[in-house]
Amino acid sequence: MTNLISRTISHISSLLKGLQTKSLLAVVLAGFLMLTTNVGYGHNDKALGERVREQVQQDDSQRPKTIGEWNKEARETEGSPGKRLQKIGEESAEAFKQFGSGYVEGAQKTASDVGESAAQTGKDISKQVRR
Repeated sequence: MTNLISRTISHISSLLKGLQTKSLLAVVLAGFLMLTTNVGYGHNDKALGERVREQVQQDDSQRPKTIGEWNKEARETEGSPGKRLQKIGEESAEAFKQFGSGYVEGAQKTASDVGESAAQTGKDISKQVRR
């Protein structure tokens, strides 16, 4: 009987060592903190919603931006598939042009940043060589 109890205790202790209690406790504590921390504070921020709407409506294009606007436009041109296809083509071209201009601006900024970084790296290397 004593041998059975001894083996059971040793088995339980080996299981606890295998679980690495400290790591388990750290994971449980981190999970508890994540679940109890109020990270959704922006959900009640009405000004944030207004700022997002302003930013969406900021450009001057006439193409629809929301699902409601798309549905309204589809209902207006419902009887004429040719007119609808032409409108979709125009809006797609405008969206592609807008996307392309943003891509070009981003590429130019990235190239400028890379050039500045390379120049700074060259200066740093020349300082190290002079020493």
